[in-house]
Amino acid sequence: MRTSRWVAAGLVLGAVVWIGSGHFGEKAPKAQDAAKTQKVEKRFRVTVVPAVVEDRVQRLSVSGRTEADRRTNVTARTNGFVAELRVRRGTAVKEGEVIAVLSDEAREANVQQAQARLDQRRKEYEARRALVEQGNLPRLNLAQFEADLKGAEAALAAAEAERDRGIVVSPLDGVVNELPVELGQALQPGAPIAAVIAREPMLAVVEVSERRIGGVRVGDFADVRLATGRTAEGKVRFVSARATAQTRTYRVDIAIPNADGTIPDGITAEVGLRLAAVPATRVQRSALTFSSEGRLGVRLAGEGDKVVFAPVGLVEDETEFLWASGLKDGDRIIVQGQDFVKEGQVVDVVPAPKA
Repeated sequence: MRTSRWVAAGLVLGAVVWIGSGHFGEKAPKAQDAAKTQKVEKRFRVTVVPAVVEDRVQRLSVSGRTEADRRTNVTARTNGFVAELRVRRGTAVKEGEVIAVLSDEAREANVQQAQARLDQRRKEYEARRALVEQGNLPRLNLAQFEADLKGAEAALAAAEAERDRGIVVSPLDGVVNELPVELGQALQPGAPIAAVIAREPMLAVVEVSERRIGGVRVGDFADVRLATGRTAEGKVRFVSARATAQTRTYRVDIAIPNADGTIPDGITAEVGLRLAAVPATRVQRSALTFSSEGRLGVRLAGEGDKVVFAPVGLVEDETEFLWASGLKDGDRIIVQGQDFVKEGQVVDVVPAPKA
């Protein structure tokens, strides 16, 4: 009897264990499935917009000044006093126009003397050449006669040049900006007589930083706004190949049409340079963020809705948006929730409503 009881109790205990193992074995997978379901449901939701890449003309605004393309100081080339003064400050002059005339100082007399000597040498040469041809003089003397004639011609040319130095002319088209002499004033060679400034074209001169000079090319167009309120379009004519030692900036000259002469020299000018077009994407300001390394960029919803960081470069800045480089067409830019997710995190992606 006792043995049969022990056998019966063992059978009952085995049945209970067998039934219980089936129950608990099903509970663990169900718990794992529930945990997975709960994990999927806890994905962070973000809003994205697709990136549209297009060529964007860069603009660089720099402050500068106007500067005359050409300017020169007219000086006396010989001594004498000012006999005539044919201009005054503000007078428009043409190239070769007479500005002043210095006293003669016997220069005209020297010309006449040289002319008379030349006439004499020419007559002597003709007579002696006739004698050489007749055989009355050696032919070897003809070279000496020619040298005497050439010397007289050179003396006349020198006398005329000295006379012409007393006539002061403008070397360019422009306007007389300074006139530091008076009638009757005695001058020595090198003394200033007038300062002439060319009015066409006028230059807008700016200094561009070493980071942006690579985008500036000769021939690029630029918009110029003067302190007077006038606007004009110019063209880049010169880009310096060497930086200024103090500022590490490069000089850029923009030629502006100034046929009417209304743009003065030395006035403040705001220059908008149109740089070469680059591929760029329009991005909301709020979408910009920084990576853990401190790099500026945006967060994207990548493959498998996994968050990735994309560094960008600034092309142009606007009030609410900016144009950034470094993105590909179709990239999904996270514009809401980007500051609450991190790289590698899987998120729920929601397209932004169309504007």
